[in-house]
Amino acid sequence: MQVKVYAYSSSASHLHSPWTPIRKLNIRPKTSLKPLTLSNSLKASSFNNEFQEEEKLKLNLNNSSNEEKVSLPVVIRHSGTVSRYFWDGNDLKLVSVDGINAFSLSDFSLDFGDGVRKLSRLCGSAVRDLFLPREVTENYLGYVKWKFLHRVFSSALQVLATQAMFRAIGIGKSRSLASAAALNWVLKDGLGRLSRCIYTATLASAFDTNLKRVRFSTSVIFSLSIGVELLTPVFPEHFLLLATIANIAKQISLACYLATGTAVHRSFAIADNLGEVSAKAQIQTVCFDNLGLMLAAVLNILFKNNQRLQAALPFVVYPIFSAIDLFGIYQGLKYVHLQTLTKDRLEMIINTWINLGYVPSPAEVSKEEGIDFFWSKGREILPIRIGCLNPKSQIQKLSMMTMRSLNDEDFYFICMESLTKGFKKIGDHGILLCLREGAGTSDVTMGLLQACYIRNGLLLNRISWENNFEGSDFSDSNIRQWLNLKEESKQSVRVNLDLLNEQMSRLGWACKNILLSTLEQARYSFVAN
Repeated sequence: MQVKVYAYSSSASHLHSPWTPIRKLNIRPKTSLKPLTLSNSLKASSFNNEFQEEEKLKLNLNNSSNEEKVSLPVVIRHSGTVSRYFWDGNDLKLVSVDGINAFSLSDFSLDFGDGVRKLSRLCGSAVRDLFLPREVTENYLGYVKWKFLHRVFSSALQVLATQAMFRAIGIGKSRSLASAAALNWVLKDGLGRLSRCIYTATLASAFDTNLKRVRFSTSVIFSLSIGVELLTPVFPEHFLLLATIANIAKQISLACYLATGTAVHRSFAIADNLGEVSAKAQIQTVCFDNLGLMLAAVLNILFKNNQRLQAALPFVVYPIFSAIDLFGIYQGLKYVHLQTLTKDRLEMIINTWINLGYVPSPAEVSKEEGIDFFWSKGREILPIRIGCLNPKSQIQKLSMMTMRSLNDEDFYFICMESLTKGFKKIGDHGILLCLREGAGTSDVTMGLLQACYIRNGLLLNRISWENNFEGSDFSDSNIRQWLNLKEESKQSVRVNLDLLNEQMSRLGWACKNILLSTLEQARYSFVAN
């Protein structure tokens, strides 16, 4: 719990502690008539000043005891209330100065409007303290608003789906077999959890490098799983199959939600208060889910007298609630501004820095990358890939000359690769960045920065390079031109790397590590001849 303390200057007398002891001074008479030295004068002056301060202290205490109330220059702001310390002559008291703590029912009889305002302020402050952390980024409130929409309708759908599954296995009917129902339920849960383990083991790195895409994709899967559960009453003979498929999808979505939750919460924490942000997120989830449960209960009560309408209710509300649920998730992810660096985010930063001369903030990069769907990304010219050489996609002679030029000090190398067969244009090629074992974060940044410089150099002289790519391989003059371009770009990296890192750190980017996918983590080893 955090309390802010403010100190104000005041014309009132400052009170000193009455328990400060007065030191005694033993004065011995001196028979000598020598004049006082400078040190003796200072000691005497110090004693006189101390004696005067103690006399003032006694005088202030006596005066303050006679006064009704003395305001002290310390104000406390906590939970939306403002209080100030006062000395009443005998005791130190903390008194509300905004009237909220002094709120009572008598306020309504005196001034109904003022009482309502006080009550609303008190309730609003209590709700804010319950649901929202104290120190978070500005975009956190927008995220919570869309989370509210998502959790309410998702929870309502889950209630309706559970009811449908109960009807499918015959719970509540005399002909139902409890043992068979329990066996089906255990089987579908066990298979779902097994699939969850396989999923998390397979896509562990994707939770960091493609967080928004994975989270939204698994939310779509979760919504579809609810639709499958709603079908179980229609096909009760296939209950185990449908329920297992739905539970597998739910377990996968739950695994993604738990794996990405910490990164999402960290993006909002600005004072190392990750625990507080996570705790508030759990409170929000419970409260929003309960509202969704209430919504489903109200719908059931409205149609309880008509069994046919009650059975058809889930199929009517499912497309509406699912659309609202997914829309809330999609909008909420827009407010998640991740400060961690991935290959794609670092490439966006470098391109903006090279072309426009500044480093974009996490909010700007978040807006540009969006959810990062596969089909929403256009085919860019000369895409940069981090990984290993593929002999079938390489320009053989160029790759060979690049590798021959390596030495023990190089922790990466860059070469061209073909993206299509029968290539004839520069647009049919890409740039490959190969990292060596032991390459650190600075080496990855240097390599990606150099690759971006090389791409800019190729595009600036696109016409001349188009002629070089007409054949299936480079000539000796083309290879020399390529090596010169690499050397020029390397010089630019040496000049500008420190400035780039400084500007990224200033804007809050986490520059200590760069998160790479499983394929991007491939490394080569250098063997000296």
